[in-house]
This record gives sequence, structure tokens and C-alpha cells, in this order.
Amino acid sequence: MSSSSAPAGASRSAGRSSRRSKGAGPQPYDFRRPTKLSREHARTLQMTYETFARQYTTLLTSSLRAISQVSLVSIEQLSYDEYIAQIGNPTLLTMVTLDPLPGISLFELPLDMALACIDHLLGGPGGAQPQRQLSEIETVLFRGVLDRILGEFRYSFDTVKKIEPKAGAIEYNPQFAQAAAPSDPMVVVSLEMKVGSQECIATMCLPFAAVMLALQKADEALALTPAERFAKEQALRNVTGGLLGAKLPVVVRFGTTTMYPEQIVALEPGDVVSLDHPVNRPLTVSTNGIALAHAVPGNHGARLACLVVDPPREDARR
Repeated sequence: MSSSSAPAGASRSAGRSSRRSKGAGPQPYDFRRPTKLSREHARTLQMTYETFARQYTTLLTSSLRAISQVSLVSIEQLSYDEYIAQIGNPTLLTMVTLDPLPGISLFELPLDMALACIDHLLGGPGGAQPQRQLSEIETVLFRGVLDRILGEFRYSFDTVKKIEPKAGAIEYNPQFAQAAAPSDPMVVVSLEMKVGSQECIATMCLPFAAVMLALQKADEALALTPAERFAKEQALRNVTGGLLGAKLPVVVRFGTTTMYPEQIVALEPGDVVSLDHPVNRPLTVSTNGIALAHAVPGNHGARLACLVVDPPREDARR
């Protein structure tokens, strides 16, 4: 009997070992993406960009007077160099800031679609377009449309974070954009665009850190009860009011000079000390050693006073 029980025990042990090994094997880990979007965050972004796509569609249809359709294709997490490698060259790449979120975002639109949109805007048919850079006039027209697009994006992103998008420089070669370090994680959103007979995939590339910051702040706001939110806002108002009502010592001073100890000891009434301060340079207004403004001396009634003026130009300091 002992010989028959040993194999049974061994089989049970082997069974437990095999069950443990099924889910305990090594899992692949991408060190370039140490943090990933959670399912909840991905869903939040999906709803945000679906709203943006609808607003974008309405804007293009009304502005270009052409049947247009914008739909969300995908939301991915890529490194910056992976994103740059997958978009066309040349392409129309606009650098965008999303104050107060940190970093630079990118709005990418294929050149032929950008030119087709401008053609529609000017009353043209918006057919096939050559691969060329925009002229100065076309750039002005495109920026006008882009500002309205970013306005719709601001509205769509309001559920996550209040932002102020602002378009910056335009690049045609993605390698020259340098909006982030090659290994920086980015959130890449792909949008399918149809304007008249033209179709393309446009992309938006946002810094992962900025997106996560906005999503986490939104999570914190949703997690609070109305009473907790009121208490938090009240505490913020109290702290802000206390800081604004605090009195700080403010100093108006001339420039400094350097003296030897024997000169300081020998000072007498009537001695003149030459300061390292040009006569045409205003005084510095500071508090706790931090310069706040510049001023010129004067009087207000029976008291000495100073008038705050513009800071001196660099050439005036020499």
C-alpha cells in the first residue's frame, strides 16, 4: 500500500506545481513604458476624443462648406521617437501648448489634407493636392482654422482639465520638431478625417506625464463628496486670503559697493561713499532678498516715497 500511495502523492504534488506554473511564469516588461494608462483612464480619454471628433466634424462642415467626417481610430502609448517614425515626412506638424499642463503637444495633419481644406475654404473643389509646403497666405488661413479646432479641443477636454491650447511653430520635417526626448512616453491619438473626396489619418501627440497629471486631478475631484469638495475649496480660500493679507517688509535699495575693514572703521560724518549704481538706473524694490520691481525715489507729502517704473533695459545697465 505504501508503494501505491507514493505515486498518488507525487501526482498531487505535480498537479499543484503545474497549476502554480500556469500563471506564475515570467511576464514581458517594457522598460521604456514603466507606466501605462489604466482602463479607466483610457476610457476617459476615449470619451473625450469622441466628443472632440464630433465637434471637429461640425466645425469642418460649417467652415469648409464640404461634407466632412472625423472619427476616433485609436489611442496608443508610444515613445516620442516611435511616433515620429510612424508619421509621414513631409507633413504639417504644429507644436501646441496646453496651459497649465507641462510639455509640448503636437497636432499633425498630412499636407495634402491641409491644402485640400484651404482649397475648400477659398471655394475650390478640394481635389487632389501636391505635396508642398504652405505659402505665407495659406499658413495664415490654416492657423485661423487650427485656432478654432483647438477651441473645440479645449471644450472637449473640459471634463478632464481646464486648458488653454495655443498653437506655436509649424514644422514640415518631423525630425526638426524636437518636442520631447526620444524615449519620453507620449499619448498618441489617431483620427480618421474625410473632407469631400479626401481622406487621411490625422494625429495628436500629448506628453504622457501631462495627460496623467490631468487624469489624476480629475480622479481626485470625482472621488470627493460635495461636502469634502466644499471643505477643500473653503480651506483653499482661507489659505489664499491669509497669504494675501499677510504683511511683508519691502525694501527699496541702491546698488552695493565693496570696502576694506579699515575704510569702514575710519568712516566719519561727511565722508562720501561711492556706490556701484549708475545715476540713470532705478532702485530695486525687494522683499526677503527677492527683487519685485524697480522704482525711482521721491516724496509723498512729508514722507519719502518711490514710484514704481518699468525695469531698465539691458543696454541701460552697462
